[in-house]
Amino acid sequence: MLTDLEMTLEAMELGSLLGLFLQSFLIKFTMLALNIFIFVIVYGRMIEIYLLTSLAPIPVATLSNRELGAMGQNYLRSLFAVGFQGMLILVCVAIYAVLIQGIAIYAVLIQGIATGGDPIGAIWGCIGYTVLLCFMLLKTGTISKSIFSAH
Repeated sequence: MLTDLEMTLEAMELGSLLGLFLQSFLIKFTMLALNIFIFVIVYGRMIEIYLLTSLAPIPVATLSNRELGAMGQNYLRSLFAVGFQGMLILVCVAIYAVLIQGIAIYAVLIQGIATGGDPIGAIWGCIGYTVLLCFMLLKTGTISKSIFSAH
């Protein structure tokens, strides 16, 4: 695969190589921004889990009361939803790793993105999968809260 890439780059003219360079330069900053976005989402979820567990004694104390018991039940639903959200994040990252590995190893037609011998196609495919990961990380909260009927 690496020899095919070298041969493809050697066969390109100067204009094409400059275009490839400019695209890669733009993609570098795009990936940096997406990387920061992913870390903010994941660390935000970790802080959310910490805050929910650190404040647990207050809503759990209401579980035994008839009038205020619903508050404790809603808290437990929210706690389970946030825990399930962490599991969904792990699943999303695992799926992302498999998709990226498919681009790197096989270098074939994957989901309509031609990557065989086309370095910029592989890079744009990687960008597409990273944007998909960002979208799915944002949706994990909604999915887990809807499963546990938490609000």
